[in-house]
Amino acid sequence: MACFTVPAAEAVVTTIITKRVKKNEQESKKSTTAIRFSEKLGWLNKMLWGGSGLLAFEHLWHGEITPWPPFLTGAENPSEMFAEMATNGVGMAALVTLVWAGMVAVTSKLSKSTGEETAEVTP
Repeated sequence: MACFTVPAAEAVVTTIITKRVKKNEQESKKSTTAIRFSEKLGWLNKMLWGGSGLLAFEHLWHGEITPWPPFLTGAENPSEMFAEMATNGVGMAALVTLVWAGMVAVTSKLSKSTGEETAEVTP
């Protein structure tokens, strides 16, 4: 029904944050051999957008998305739709974010063990 809208909303927010972080990283005069945080946020964006897109396609395939208002068949019963968004949608978004946090933790640990550190760039 509408569970894919929650990860999609999180993807919109993280996309905006990623653009701001990337801009700040470019303005700072630090160069890093490790993976930049904006790149790590990009991983989360790709996971969220990809998952939301696949879920939307699945809902479209099963006829749960229509070309006429209210567009989502679940919107005919709003309390049921919001309950699904609160349980399934939030659960999926949280799981994707936890998996991403695990990926960030592993890459941070690996970059520290290989000795990759931030260095100042001199003009």
